[in-house]
Amino acid sequence: MGLSTAGLNLQVGGLTAAASHVSLHTSSPGSDGSNEVSGGSYARQSASWASASAGSAATNANVVFDVPTSTTITHLGYWSASSGGTFYGWRALNASQAFSSAGTYTIASGNLTETVT
Repeated sequence: MGLSTAGLNLQVGGLTAAASHVSLHTSSPGSDGSNEVSGGSYARQSASWASASAGSAATNANVVFDVPTSTTITHLGYWSASSGGTFYGWRALNASQAFSSAGTYTIASGNLTETVT
């Protein structure tokens, strides 16, 4: 038996309630959040999520990271805290992005979506 829409919303809402921070990674984070970007002014960023609807939830504000020089980002991760905390999982970026000099990486409001099917 599959979940109803209410069940899907509850499931994705639980994840987004717990995953208050997002990280960037230089290769697959695996099961423990490895390969997180470090150096410069980089820090995990808080994520603000809209309420789940139709089994999906999206950020409702921009998420902006400072990325240090000579860094290529390939993945993002979900965490319970700005440092340490519980790692909940990851996703590959649509395309890796190389930074030859320090810069910013922005995930526009609504462009980070979690869906349960």
